[in-house]
Amino acid sequence: MTREEFFKDGFSGIVCRMRNIRNFCIIAHIDHGKSTLADRMLQVTGTIPERKMREQVLDDMELERERGITIKMTPVRMIWRPNHTDKIRNPSSLIRNEESQGLRVKDEGLSDSECFILNLIDTPGHIDFAYEVSRALKAVEGAILLVDSTQGVQAQTLSVLSMAKSAGLTIIPVVSKVDSPYARISESKEEIAKILECDTKDILEVSGKTGQGVTELLDVIVQKVPPPSFLPAREDNQLQALVFDFEYSTHTGVIVYVRIFSGNVTGKEKLSFAVAKRDFSPIEIGIFSPDRVLSKQIASGEIGYIVTGIKEPGVASVGDTVVLSKGLLKALPGYERPSPVVWASVYPEDADDFNSLRQALGKLRLSDSSFSFEEESSGLLGRGFRCGFLGMLHLEIVTERLRREFNLELVVTTPSITYEITTKRGEKITAYSPIQFPSYGDISGIKEPWVKIRVITPADYLGDITQLLYKHEAVLGDTSDFGDNRSEIYAEMPLRELMRGFFDELKSVSSGFASLSYEMAELKDADVLRMDILVADEIVPAFSRVVSKRKAEEESESAVEKLFSILPRQMFVTKIQATAMGRIISSKTLSALKKDVTGYLYGGDITRKKKLWEKQKKGKKKMKERGKVNIPHDVFVKMMK
Repeated sequence: MTREEFFKDGFSGIVCRMRNIRNFCIIAHIDHGKSTLADRMLQVTGTIPERKMREQVLDDMELERERGITIKMTPVRMIWRPNHTDKIRNPSSLIRNEESQGLRVKDEGLSDSECFILNLIDTPGHIDFAYEVSRALKAVEGAILLVDSTQGVQAQTLSVLSMAKSAGLTIIPVVSKVDSPYARISESKEEIAKILECDTKDILEVSGKTGQGVTELLDVIVQKVPPPSFLPAREDNQLQALVFDFEYSTHTGVIVYVRIFSGNVTGKEKLSFAVAKRDFSPIEIGIFSPDRVLSKQIASGEIGYIVTGIKEPGVASVGDTVVLSKGLLKALPGYERPSPVVWASVYPEDADDFNSLRQALGKLRLSDSSFSFEEESSGLLGRGFRCGFLGMLHLEIVTERLRREFNLELVVTTPSITYEITTKRGEKITAYSPIQFPSYGDISGIKEPWVKIRVITPADYLGDITQLLYKHEAVLGDTSDFGDNRSEIYAEMPLRELMRGFFDELKSVSSGFASLSYEMAELKDADVLRMDILVADEIVPAFSRVVSKRKAEEESESAVEKLFSILPRQMFVTKIQATAMGRIISSKTLSALKKDVTGYLYGGDITRKKKLWEKQKKGKKKMKERGKVNIPHDVFVKMMK
């Protein structure tokens, strides 16, 4: 039986055949109007009633709505009839027919060819989530390239566009915010036409704010995006479903978002994760509209969800494949386990919150398998966790969620990266933190990760950005004209320098007009060293950091000066020093608190006072020799910020 025969009419009504399915996503830079366009699509198609409409409908997290960025992927199913101005019924009126295994709409007079299922996956645009985006692109056949007409093409957009081309997707170019008085429509179209090698007439104009051009865009999606690949149904109904995202529910466990490539899911089969090798029996299956809507089946070519019932972290992961437990088909190609590139230690400000922090990290791990954590202990900060993240934005999101969703006050150490160290004895060490560095004299060589970056900027800022790149140890590559008086710069730089506020400095020197994208490159020799901070001749591990050798003096003076300004004075003279390469690079002395031990004397010979002063001097000397500096907790917090 072929797939077309599988969707035959078995009842009075309309059946949306497989050829009427369109799966697509939106590619856009941050703040280019992606979420607003998705809102208008949901409104025009009648997917959400007017009374329930709000801004950023598909952004469920408070953090997403506050910052105006997409962090978590959100799929949604819409029903559309081309060239039909009347709104169709809410997709909740769609019913499943178990015999036909298709969809029908409760609307008399609607012809089969007019009814289309549009599956949109709203993806994050930041490079930290590049792997997750690549799996979402694998789940669709088309992509809308959305470019803000007031800003033009940005570097981040080009990175995701390259991934979409590699996935073989049909690209639909669109310029947004055409209603803005600052719109540069013709210039933006020229940039897009240059990148895609297409005619400017083929580029659509839309406004997510007013709804201009959205109806035409939906029609073009139906015309240009191909339906899911035709696969003959097999008698044994072998299943292959790509997991492109997942979430966690306290009551039902992990819920995976899937695109069915072969076979179908009815909820009665015993399923398995092909990579994780874990069997499960589905509790519930359904579609997104945009809330989860229960369904009796998800057929080949469709996008939906499966409630697994699994409540263990690390089982579900993006890129895995759901197959039949006893089936013959294997995992779909392209699976990778994301590797952390940025590391930071997270400690609770109150030591009593340690168990709460452990539970919170475990709950976040259930819905985000891309970050990892393990317990560690510091003599000064107490017990905490060493966490690995995909990038600086990922780190910021996870720590912010810990604060907001679990009401935890945290101390987050300075982020670091992974270094490959070779000792003089030939041993190879992977160091995730400065404390794991051997002493300077034992190191034979160090390698560190580099990144390839692309910067698009107005030509007026080219000189300042070149100086900034040099400051951050970048190796400049090609610089070319990007059109509209903008230039494109290629360079390579150490990942540690990218983390040292490079993005903020780039925005500052370019008045916010430059855009940046990057991708991981190979390991290269590193000219770095470990810098320690000593307080009263004792190393404070929490203040240690890895710095560039050429910036060691600058970094040490800055760290010592900052600690000198916030450390409370002790009863004895306290030295604050920065050491590296076996020598002291920077030093400051914190004077002791003074007590007038002779204040109660009201007369007599001066020798009485001298005896008391001498006794005080000896006491302070003993305190300096035997005593330790008690560093308050808030000093650590201020040094980490």
